[in-house]
Amino acid sequence: MGVLYRYFRISKPSAEKLGPAAVPAAYRKLRNRTFWGVASAYCLYYVCRMALSVVKQPVIDSGILSAGQLGIIGSALLFAYAFGKFVNGFIADYCNIKRFMGVGLLVSSLLNLVMGALGLLHGWLGLSSVLIFIAFALMWCLNGWAQSMGAPPAVISLSRWFSLKTRGTWYSIICSTPYLGKALSLILIGGVVAAAGWQWGFIFAAITGVIGAVIIFLFVSDTPESKGLPSVQELSGEEPAKGDSLPTKELQRLVIRHPGIWVIALSCSFVYITQYGLSNWGVLFLQKGKGFSLTEATWVIGFSEAFGVVGTVLSGWLSDKVFKGDRVRPVFFSGLVCLASLCAFMFLDGSSWMNVLYVGLFSLSIGVVYCIVGGLMALDIVPRRATGAALGIVGISSYVAAGAQDIVSGFLIQGGSEASGAYDFTSVAIFWLAACLIAIILPLLSWKHLRHKIV
Repeated sequence: MGVLYRYFRISKPSAEKLGPAAVPAAYRKLRNRTFWGVASAYCLYYVCRMALSVVKQPVIDSGILSAGQLGIIGSALLFAYAFGKFVNGFIADYCNIKRFMGVGLLVSSLLNLVMGALGLLHGWLGLSSVLIFIAFALMWCLNGWAQSMGAPPAVISLSRWFSLKTRGTWYSIICSTPYLGKALSLILIGGVVAAAGWQWGFIFAAITGVIGAVIIFLFVSDTPESKGLPSVQELSGEEPAKGDSLPTKELQRLVIRHPGIWVIALSCSFVYITQYGLSNWGVLFLQKGKGFSLTEATWVIGFSEAFGVVGTVLSGWLSDKVFKGDRVRPVFFSGLVCLASLCAFMFLDGSSWMNVLYVGLFSLSIGVVYCIVGGLMALDIVPRRATGAALGIVGISSYVAAGAQDIVSGFLIQGGSEASGAYDFTSVAIFWLAACLIAIILPLLSWKHLRHKIV
């Protein structure tokens, strides 16, 4: 434990300080390298998370696993991620973000590689479906914990390297990387699976994860102080905050007691039910509900996810510039678009381009809701040194809900199919739409009364 503590603990300030003349250029260079290194790597984290979503149809068709079993496997990642994000959110406030994030991605890559290898062995050696189910559930659960080592250091890097005035804009860019990662996963892994088989989808994800870890270790820096620079507060000329003199543990305790954080967490839970429902089951819905091929379905969902990048990047600008810091109105307007586009996707027919439009509008609008509710609202009220704790609370609520969604969605889809003899997605569509509505209503009703800062 002592070795792990020394390896992962936050970097000590460098004994060698840069001269005043060299500070501005060095700060900009290191800050930009850190930001783009974190953003690129977090995007590739998602490639190691999304492989299962792409291979569901080939696995079901092969008779190895059912939709219900795949729902349980998918939920194993999300439940582990939920608790991991909570624990690692608190731990990461004390950690070296480069090492913490890099190790998590390496472990995730290894687990994807093992799953791909098990898939190949199933075909070559005739491993039983029960063994594959148990092994996949275990590996995907461990992958969930490894994945939870990505988001906390990504967000904490903003607190360590960016001023309060600019943090919202940069945060919106970080929030866009999951959508870009999903788009890359669905399009690239979909192509690999169509060409070589579902097992190679996991192996391809493992390779991209290793590339992401290399980016982290080459480009990311832990803190300005570890590079001989002043703290970001000094560099940006910020006035000391009331909580700056309090220990991190006390700040985290205050975060836990703040009711606004729990309202945000509850709202995010319903955002994630809808978001992960479409991400994890959208490809299967297009194949079984609308008759698309695997290539067409992954292309539609993957291309549409790119619209989420636009939504999350716009969210900071909309909230800060257009609505003058108001977080509620952009959530309301985006929520209306989100509901309408999800209804169109689930209940209207159309070409692949029309479905791109439906899911694209959904991804764009829920991207705004996700970024503002799941990030900016929390950052508005928490102290800088307890960012990870706030992220952990929101994360555990969101991903427990997302994990429950995967089980409920899987069995709703399987139950409808068994009852009618064909795939029936009506029940799961109502489930996702209800969650979307609740996600929008909660912050609209409560944020005015709960937005006061913690310290």
